[in-house]
Amino acid sequence: MKKEPWGFAELFAIAQTALPAILILPGTQPMRLPIRASAFLISLAAFAWYLLSPTAKVRQSKAQSWVLAVMFLLAVMLFHPSTPSFMGGLAHIAVYFAVMAPLFWAPAMVQTPEKLARIMWILLICAGVNSVVGVLQVYDPDRWLPAEFSRITLGQDMGLGPVTFIGPDGREMVRPPGLFDTPGSVAGPAAYAALLGLVFAVSRSAAWKRILSLVFAAAGLGAIYLSQVRISWAVTLGMMIAYSVTLSRQARFARATQFAVLAGAIFVGGFTLAVALGGQAISDRFMTLFASDPLSVYRSARGAHFDVTFDQLLVDYPFGAGVGRWGMAASYFSTFSERNPAMWAEIQLAGWVIDGGFLMLGLYGGALVVTALSQWRVAMVPNDSRLATCGAVVLAANLGTAAMIFSFTPFVAQMGIQYWFLAGALHGVAARQGLDGA
Repeated sequence: MKKEPWGFAELFAIAQTALPAILILPGTQPMRLPIRASAFLISLAAFAWYLLSPTAKVRQSKAQSWVLAVMFLLAVMLFHPSTPSFMGGLAHIAVYFAVMAPLFWAPAMVQTPEKLARIMWILLICAGVNSVVGVLQVYDPDRWLPAEFSRITLGQDMGLGPVTFIGPDGREMVRPPGLFDTPGSVAGPAAYAALLGLVFAVSRSAAWKRILSLVFAAAGLGAIYLSQVRISWAVTLGMMIAYSVTLSRQARFARATQFAVLAGAIFVGGFTLAVALGGQAISDRFMTLFASDPLSVYRSARGAHFDVTFDQLLVDYPFGAGVGRWGMAASYFSTFSERNPAMWAEIQLAGWVIDGGFLMLGLYGGALVVTALSQWRVAMVPNDSRLATCGAVVLAANLGTAAMIFSFTPFVAQMGIQYWFLAGALHGVAARQGLDGA
């Protein structure tokens, strides 16, 4: 079988790591806005190509209707009396759509399981290298830590104290950023490195690929421990459970068992590595996950933001508070006033309430549910093991991103771009097999 040539989809997957990585170079912080924006602008440019290309159309997925409804609601909210400025609102909407746009254009660029598998391999390499760098930043910070951190972090007048911990030799250590410029931000890609690394480690690929994948998976768990982002640990565990369950439902019990055994090994191995490098602070941080039941642990970490979302924001703004009032686009482009001040959303649920109230919660939440159900159907397809495997991996990875809405704002960040990129790519493959993908 002739191998498919590389195309935009592969380069897009690389760019999502390579572009932010530019910011770890000295002297690049003054260009932070255009560099960070470029990852989103590429997605919008690909959507423009999709609209103009007569050969780019693929059968519409169920999730696309929900996404269009979200965009329609945002367009209406642009004229909400509490929207602080037209430009800020428009920029905020552009971020939303740049994140969701791959659901439309990716199906036209990813047509076979082999191409989707190649993209996931690329994502593993990018996330794996990111994780390895994160581990090295604790092992040898003088060599591997970036010379400059994000001015957003430094601009909080708190220095780096909140993102540091005391290492085994008593030295203050920064939570590793990996290939990004914000301390601790390696935790997101590290979760994907852990999942995808194990997926390829139990695959039928070449031995060197399986060994490298296992190394990346272990580095991913190690980077999560060292970054001390507990939610990423929980999300990684959830993704691995989801993948194991899906394999079992596919009656692939041997692979599910092998995957589960290796998962247990790297959770323990990554913890051992992290404690050796980071000391008692690492074990103390993650032992708090087992100090009480999961709900109590969540409430102690993010429960206040959840309560504010439903007890205050949703009560005060049942139909939204205007667009462009929170997030990075708003901070750069909105003009706030005493009547319409800036707002803060620590979790995605709060952001959705601000942007559209009950309707936004229902529409975006519905889009995620429809997407997950479609990916489950692809994973359960009989007589096509390649497509079913792709469905299982994308389902597990995207469930992890979706779970982050309770602790982070993934759908105005590159994490959300990857979610919809994988969803669109899977739909492109499934649609050409006569199936309903994401």
